[in-house]
Amino acid sequence: MKNIDRRNFLKKTSLSAASFYLASSVGCSEKENNPSGGTYMGDFSAPKLDTVRIALIGVGARGSGHAKQLASIEGTQIVAISDVYEDLVDRSVGHCKAIGNERHTDIARYFGDENAWKKMLSEVKPDAVFIATNWRNHAPMAIETMRQGAHAFVEVPIAVTLEEMWEIVDTSEQTQKHCMMMENVNYGREELLYLNLCRQGLIGEILHAEAAYIHELRFQMEEQERGTGSWRTQHYAERNGNLYPTHGLGPVAQYMNLGRGEDQFNTLVSFSSLARGRKAYAEKNFTTDHKWNALEYTGGDINTSIIKTTLGKTVMIQWDETSPRPYTRLNLVQGTKGILAGYPIRVALEGGVEGATDSHHRWAQGEQLEGLYNKYEHPMYKRLGALATKMGGHGGMDFMMLYRIIECLRSGSPIDQNVYEGCLWSAVSPLSEASVAQGGMPQKFPDFTRNQWQNTQPLNIIF
Repeated sequence: MKNIDRRNFLKKTSLSAASFYLASSVGCSEKENNPSGGTYMGDFSAPKLDTVRIALIGVGARGSGHAKQLASIEGTQIVAISDVYEDLVDRSVGHCKAIGNERHTDIARYFGDENAWKKMLSEVKPDAVFIATNWRNHAPMAIETMRQGAHAFVEVPIAVTLEEMWEIVDTSEQTQKHCMMMENVNYGREELLYLNLCRQGLIGEILHAEAAYIHELRFQMEEQERGTGSWRTQHYAERNGNLYPTHGLGPVAQYMNLGRGEDQFNTLVSFSSLARGRKAYAEKNFTTDHKWNALEYTGGDINTSIIKTTLGKTVMIQWDETSPRPYTRLNLVQGTKGILAGYPIRVALEGGVEGATDSHHRWAQGEQLEGLYNKYEHPMYKRLGALATKMGGHGGMDFMMLYRIIECLRSGSPIDQNVYEGCLWSAVSPLSEASVAQGGMPQKFPDFTRNQWQNTQPLNIIF
C-alpha cells in the first residue's frame, strides 16, 4: 500500500505541476497574440536628457554602491533615495554628498514605510529609477516606475514569474520607457573580449555555449533580520529550479545574438539534484528551534538546464549557490573554428592561436593571450576600462554598466540590454521550475517580442 500511495502521490503532484504550467502557457500564448498597443522597444531611443535626475529604491549592500557610482558620473543628479531603513538612506545620502558634486546637495529622503517609494515617485518625478531590492519587489517597482513616467533600471532577475515579465513588457511598450535588467557581467573585460571575438568570426559559426552561476553563499543565512539572506533563504527552501541564471547566461546570449535578429530561445529542459546543503548548514550552525531549521529545503543544491534555440543551437546553464566549490560562470562558447572558455580564461582555435599555440589540442592561456588582447580588446573597454577599474564594483563592470546607462540616456541611444532580453534571460527561472516539477519535460519560451526579435539589431560593438 505504501508503494501504491507513493505512486499516486507522484502522479498527482506531476499532474498538478503540468496543469499549472499548461495554464501559464495558455496565458503566454494569449499575450503573444495580443499586442500591447504600444511601441516596440527592441531598438528604442528615448529623447535625450542633458541631466539625468535619478532616484534609488533600496540602498543596502547593492544599491548603496550604485548610489555612490552614479553620483560620480557626469550628467547625473541624485534627487531622491528610498529604503525601509532610515540609517541606510542617511548613509547613501551622505555618500552622494561626499562626492563633492554640487548637483547632489538636495536629496529627498523616504523611509520607514513599505510604500515610501511610491510616494517618492509621485512627488519627485525622477527621469530614471534604480531598483535594488528583494526579487519579489523588482517587477511591481519597475512597473510603477514606468507608469509614473521614469525609466526603470532593475537588479537581476527582472521578475520572478512569467506573468510579471509580460506586464513589464506591456508597460514598457505602452509608456515608451526603458526597463533594463542590470546584468553587470555583460560589461566584464573577458565577456567584452569574447563578444568582440565572436563578432569578428574568430571561432566561426557558434554551435553551443555554457553558462553558470556557481557561487557558494551559505554564509548569507547568517543575515537573519536584514540583508540578502533574510529573504533569499526562503527562495532556496521553497523553489526548485535555476533561481539565478542571468550572470552566466546574459553574456553568451549576446555572443549568439539571441533575441536580436539571428536566433531565439525555443525550449528548455531542467533537472535539479537532491537538496542537502542548506539543511545541513542550518542544522550545523543554528539551534534546533531556529527559523532556518523550521524550513523544508525542497530546492536542489545544483540545477542543470539545457536550452535549444530555434536554429538548433544549445546552451547549458548551471546554478549552485550551496556546494563547497570555487566560483565560476563557465563562460564557454564553442564554434566551428574554435572555443572560448573562462575560469581560467583560455582559447583554442583550429590551427592554433597566433604566437601561442600551433593546434586546437592545446589551450592558449595566461600570458599567451596578450597578443589576442592587443588585437581584439573591446573598444569600449579600451575607452573606459582604466576608469572602471579605478571606480570598482566587481572589477569595474558595475561602473561601466552604470556609465553606459547614463551615456545612452544623455545621447538618446538605444540601451545595451533591452526589456525583452531581461525577460528572456529571467524566464529561465520559472521555466526551469516547471520542467523540474514535471520530471524534465520541455518548456516553451514565451516570445516577449511578439515575433519582432527578427527585426532587432544585434548589439553593436560600442566604441
